[in-house]
Amino acid sequence: MKKFNIRKVLDGLTAASSSSSATAQPGTPRENDVVQETLQSEHFQLCKTVRHGFPYQPSSMAFDPVQKILAIGTQTGALRLFGRAGVECYCQHESNAAVIQLQFLINEGALVSALADDSIHLWNLRQKIPAILHSLKFNRERITYCHLPFQSKWLYIGTERGNIHIVNVESFTLSGYVIMWNKAIELSTKTHPGPVVHISDNPMDEGKLLIGFESGIVVLWDLKCKKADYRYNYDEAIHSVAWHHEGKQFVCSHSDGTLTTWNVRTPAKPAQIITPHGKQPKDGKKPEPCKPILKVEYKTTRAGDPFMVLSGGLSYDTVGRRACLTVMHGKSTAVLEMDYPIVDFLTLCETPYPNDFQEPYAVVVLLEKDLVVIDLGQIGYPIFENPYPLTIHESPVTCCEYFADCPAELIPALYSVGCRQKRQGYSKKEWPISGGNWGQGTQSYPEIIITGHADGSIKFWDASALMLQVLYKLKTAKVFERARGKEEKPNTDIVDEDPFAIQTLSWCPESRMLCVAGVSAHVIVYRFSKQEITTEVVQLLEVRMQCEFSEVDSPDPGGEQTPTLPTPGASSSPQESELPTQPSTGSNSSDGPRDNIPCLQVRSSPLKQSPGNQVELVIQLVWVSGEPPQQITSLAINSSYGLVVFGNSNGLAVVDYLQKTLLFNMGTSELYSPSDPYQRQPRSPRKAKPSGATCDSNDGSNASEDRCRSPTSDARDNSFTRSRSSSVASIDRESREAISSFHFCESFPRKTDSLVSPCLLVGTTHGSVMMVALSLPPSGDQRLQQPVGIASCGTLVKLKGGILTMALLDATGTLLPPFFEQWYDPNASDEEKEKSRKRRPASPPSSQESQDTHFAILCSEKQAKVVALPSQTRIYKHSITETSFVLRADVVQMAGANCIACFCANGHIMTLSLPSLRPLLDVNYLPLTDMRIARTFCFSNLGQALYLTSPTEIQRITYSQETCDNLQEMLSELFTPVETPEAPNRGFFKGLFGGGAQSLDREDLFGETAAGKASRSLAQHIPGPGNMEGMKGAASGVVGELARARIALDERGQKLGELEERTAAMMASAESFSKHAHDMMLKYKDKKWYQL
Repeated sequence: MKKFNIRKVLDGLTAASSSSSATAQPGTPRENDVVQETLQSEHFQLCKTVRHGFPYQPSSMAFDPVQKILAIGTQTGALRLFGRAGVECYCQHESNAAVIQLQFLINEGALVSALADDSIHLWNLRQKIPAILHSLKFNRERITYCHLPFQSKWLYIGTERGNIHIVNVESFTLSGYVIMWNKAIELSTKTHPGPVVHISDNPMDEGKLLIGFESGIVVLWDLKCKKADYRYNYDEAIHSVAWHHEGKQFVCSHSDGTLTTWNVRTPAKPAQIITPHGKQPKDGKKPEPCKPILKVEYKTTRAGDPFMVLSGGLSYDTVGRRACLTVMHGKSTAVLEMDYPIVDFLTLCETPYPNDFQEPYAVVVLLEKDLVVIDLGQIGYPIFENPYPLTIHESPVTCCEYFADCPAELIPALYSVGCRQKRQGYSKKEWPISGGNWGQGTQSYPEIIITGHADGSIKFWDASALMLQVLYKLKTAKVFERARGKEEKPNTDIVDEDPFAIQTLSWCPESRMLCVAGVSAHVIVYRFSKQEITTEVVQLLEVRMQCEFSEVDSPDPGGEQTPTLPTPGASSSPQESELPTQPSTGSNSSDGPRDNIPCLQVRSSPLKQSPGNQVELVIQLVWVSGEPPQQITSLAINSSYGLVVFGNSNGLAVVDYLQKTLLFNMGTSELYSPSDPYQRQPRSPRKAKPSGATCDSNDGSNASEDRCRSPTSDARDNSFTRSRSSSVASIDRESREAISSFHFCESFPRKTDSLVSPCLLVGTTHGSVMMVALSLPPSGDQRLQQPVGIASCGTLVKLKGGILTMALLDATGTLLPPFFEQWYDPNASDEEKEKSRKRRPASPPSSQESQDTHFAILCSEKQAKVVALPSQTRIYKHSITETSFVLRADVVQMAGANCIACFCANGHIMTLSLPSLRPLLDVNYLPLTDMRIARTFCFSNLGQALYLTSPTEIQRITYSQETCDNLQEMLSELFTPVETPEAPNRGFFKGLFGGGAQSLDREDLFGETAAGKASRSLAQHIPGPGNMEGMKGAASGVVGELARARIALDERGQKLGELEERTAAMMASAESFSKHAHDMMLKYKDKKWYQL
C-alpha cells in the first residue's frame, strides 16, 4: 500500500499560483475576501483503499483450513485474499511475475508464494495490510513445485532440473540437505526424469518423501537414510499425485487420461489403472486415450466411500465441450460442467491433519473468470451462493459512476427489488470460506456505484464501508426486439457487436430517475417503482438529428425532403413529434439510402416490468439520408423540470419526458448567437436549413465505423468516448465540435437578468460554454398541458480544451445542486402520490439581488475558470496542464467545503479550491496505460474515487487525509486467533505396536550442524520491507519470538522425552549388566583358578 503524503508541499506555491493564474478582472472585487475557503493541503492525501472484483488472470490458489482464508495468485503477480463476505485484501509482488504456487503456514498467519521468476516470498498476514518478511531468489535453478508439511518450518522446493532444495521458513535460508535427481532415480536409467511436478511426505511417516517427476517416475525417498526406498515407473507423464490418509496407497494422474493407484510396498506395477472418461472396448484392450488429468485429489471419509476429485481427462471426441470437474464417490461418477476453463481446484476438509480421515465437505474451483464452490454433502452437488462481488465483468464494463453520501433510504429500496432477482437452487449451507473479521470503520454514509455493461445491463452496487455488494441489476435490452439468428440481424445496426452497450448514464438519487444512452444512439428514461406493471405499448420518440455536409466532402441526397422539426421554444404534441415505430415513412431499400430508420427496433409486444426501474420513454436517433446517427456523447436528466437533454457531434436535443415530446433540436453552431464573438462559421456555403432540423458539421465524411464502435471493441479503446468528455478533441483539433457536458441550474441566463430562472449550461469539445434559458409552466395539470419554452442565450465563456464539468456556487461559496423532485411511486394510489408530492422541496425563490450572486465553475481538459453571474465576468482562471489533458473532472464536496478533483492523462491527480482555484493536491499517481481507466475513472464526494484497474476489478482510492488516517481501522482483518484442532488419536494398539504416524526431527536432518551450509550462489536472500508494520508483523508472526519459543518448547519437550527414554534404556541395560555380573560371580565363586 503506497501512500502519498503531500502536506504543506503546495502551500508555498499558493500565493504565486493565485496571483499569476487566478487573476481578477478590473473593477471586480477579489472574491476570496468574501468567500472564506476552509480547505487546505492538509486535508488531502492519496492512497489506495480496497480492490473489488474477480482476480484478473488467476494462476494459483491455496486455502487455510483452520483460519478459513482463501488466497488466489495471478499472472501479474497480484495476491488476493478472501475470508467471510466483506473480508478481502489485495497485495502485489513488485516483480509482477506470475504466481505459480501458494502455500499457507496453516493457522500461523503467514503465506509462502512462489513466482515464475524463481523467487519465493513469505507474507505476514497478521497485519491488515500484509507485507513480505523474507524473499529468496534462486539463481541457477527454476522452481517448479513447493511443499510445506503441516506444522513444519521446512519448505521443500522442486526444480526444473529434478533436484529438491529445502528452505527454513523462519530464517528463509537454504539447508545444505539437497536431494539430487541422479541419486533419486535408478543408476541404470539413461534419461533425465524431467522437472519435479510433485512433492509430499507420507501421511503416516514424515521421514518418507514422495517425489513425482514429469516423465512418469515416482520415488519414495528416505530422508534419514538419504536413499530411495521404492521407485515406481509408468510410461505416461505425471501431472499430480495424491495420498490415501493411511499412507499405504497413492494415486497418480497422467497425460493419457488415466489414474494409477499404487501400493507403497509394491512398486513393480500399479494396483489399479482406470480411465474415468475412456470408452471401454469389449475385447479387453486398453481404453482409448483421453485428455490429460491435470489434477487429482483423494479424500477419505469415516462413514462411507472415499471421494476422488479430478479436473480434465475428457475423451478427445468431446470437441467444444466446456471444462469439467469430475467427482467420483463409490460407484457414482458426477461430471460437473463449468462455464470457463479450470485453473485449479481444492477440496476443503474438516481436518488439517493429512494422517486422519479427511471428511471432505466442499470443492473450491478456480476458473479463468469465476470462483465456484461445490457442496459435496448434498445430493446433486449444488453450488454455494457466492457472497463476493465477483460478477463485475459478467459483461464488460463500459461506463462507471460513483455516488457517495446518497439518501439513506436508497440502498434498502434497491436491495428490496434486487433480492427478487436472485437465482434459486443454491446449497442451503453457509459459505465455507468464513475467516477474518470486518473492519471497525467510522464511515457510515451510504455509497453507490453504478456500472454500465456491454450487454446493455446496469448494476447498482452498495459500496458503503469499503465493501461491495450487488443490489440490483437492470437489463435495458429487454425494451428492444432481439434478432433470433444471424440471418435476422437487422442491417441498420451501427455496431458490429454489443448493440445494446451502455455509453453513458445520468441518475438522480433523490428522485430515482435514471436515464441511459447506448451505442446504437438510443436513450431510455426509467422511473423507479416498487410494484410490478405490464406496459402494453412502450412509449417511443424518434429524433432526426441531421448533418449538413460540406460540398467538398459528399453530396446531400435527401436534404430537400427533410421534415422540419419544431423550432426552439415551440410546443409539439406526441402525435407531431413521434414517428411510427415501424418505419413506414422511412426507406431501407437496396436502391436508395436509408432514411428515418432507428438502429434498434423497440418491441411491439407487451412488456412485463418487474419492481425497480421501469421504462418511461425510449428515444432513438434515426438514419438520415444514408448516414447513421452519431453516438451520444453527453446526457443529463432533471426530475424537477421533467427534462432529458442529450448531445452528440451534430448538436443537442431537449425532450420533455412528462409530455413525451421533443422540445428543442439544434446544431452546435446554431447555439452561438449571431453577435457571438465565439461563433464558428460553418464550412458549407449552403444556406442554413430550418432551425432544429439540421445542424452544421465540419466533417461529414467520416465512415460510420469510425464513430460507431462498440465500447468493447479494440478500436473503441483508442478513443475517449465518455459520458462527460470527448478527449479526442485534445488530439485532433479538426474534429467535429460535439456536446461534451450539461448542467441544469437555477441562475441568470443573460447579463441583463435580475431574477434567477431555470437554465441549462452546455459545454462543447471545443471549449465553449453556452447558456440556454428554460421557461417552465406551473406544476400540476398545467405542466402536462402547456409547452416548455426554450431559448439559446449565446456563449458564456470559452476555455481551452473540451468542457468536462460545470457547477454553480452561491455568493458564500456553497454548492447549488440542480433542483430535484423527491421520489414517489408512480404506480401507487393517488393518496400515496399526494403524500409523497407534499414532501418535495418548494420552488426556488423568484427574485434575488441583481448584484453578482452566483459563480459558475467551469473545467475543461486544460484549464478551469470561475465566472460571476449575472455579469458574466471572469473572476479566476487556472491552467491545470499544458503538456497533457484532463480525462475526468468533478466538483465534489470534501470536509464541509467544495473543490474540483481532476485526473490527467499523465497520471496526475489534482484538486483545486473553490472559488479561488488554489492547487491543494498534485500527485503523480497512475500514468494512463489503458483506455479502460480513462473510461471508468470517476470522483465522488467525501474524498472517494474509483476506476477499473483490470477488466474484472474495481480499484477504490481516497484523496482524503482523514480517510487515510482511519484506513487501518476500516480495513478488514485476515488473521484471527483460532485453536489448532487436536491431532488424531493414535489408539491403544497402534501405540503399543508402533503403528500410526511417525514423527521426524527435521532440525537434526536439515539444520546447519547436520547438513552444512548451502551454496551461496544457489539463491540470494532478500529481507522484507523494514517498515514498522513489517517489524510488528515479524514480532507477532510465525517467525516471531512466541512462535520460536513454542517451537523450541515443543522440540525441547520432544528431546526431553527422548532423553527420558534413553535414560530408562540405560538403566535397564545397567540392571541387566549387574544381574549378569552377579550370575557370573555365583557360577565361578567356589572354583579354583585352575578349574576355570
